[in-house]
Amino acid sequence: MARCPACRQAGQRETYPAIVRQAKRDKAEIYFWDESGFRADAPACALRTGRVQGRTWGGRGVTPVVSIPGQWQGISAASAVNSKGGFWFAIYSGALNGDQFVALLRRMMKGRRRPIHLVLDGLPAHKARCVRDYVDSMKGKLTLHFLPGYAPDLNPDELVWSYAKRTGTARNPKRRGEKLADRVHAQLADSAARPDLVRSFFKHPSVAYSSDL
Repeated sequence: MARCPACRQAGQRETYPAIVRQAKRDKAEIYFWDESGFRADAPACALRTGRVQGRTWGGRGVTPVVSIPGQWQGISAASAVNSKGGFWFAIYSGALNGDQFVALLRRMMKGRRRPIHLVLDGLPAHKARCVRDYVDSMKGKLTLHFLPGYAPDLNPDELVWSYAKRTGTARNPKRRGEKLADRVHAQLADSAARPDLVRSFFKHPSVAYSSDL
């Protein structure tokens, strides 16, 4: 969907500052949420990241074949970040639906003392009836705010996946016997332990609006 410059400016200059004011009134933290998929096969990783991992050749008139080491594996992950360097993540299997999203939200909210204002995209699973019911049951401890559908680059959490795929799963082929879920978990855990790295995502020009106001 085409981007709307006027809508983007309204979101940056009006919508987000309003979320900040509301969060301050609620003594809440603001997090940005997103999900992504990871695949262990080299060509798929190259397609997802736009990076070519290797090259091959073939004789004239012969279609070259690139072999894929190991077995194909796929895994999904969700994360939430804030401008103070906070980082939460979870690994899960399969496509995201409303029930799965609620389960992830429960994990994220467990043990939290302060309310959370969560900024995320308008994926149908995020707006399912069971999600609305869960948010209502939290009685103000969790509030969802939806980004415009035509501007995914406004989400700082997108940069988490860009960094992870650029430096981890897409760059280093999976070793024999290695589980993709373990590798992704280890890499995200490393990012979670580096608040300076998380804060750096918020300095990117496209999401600078989301840094501390």
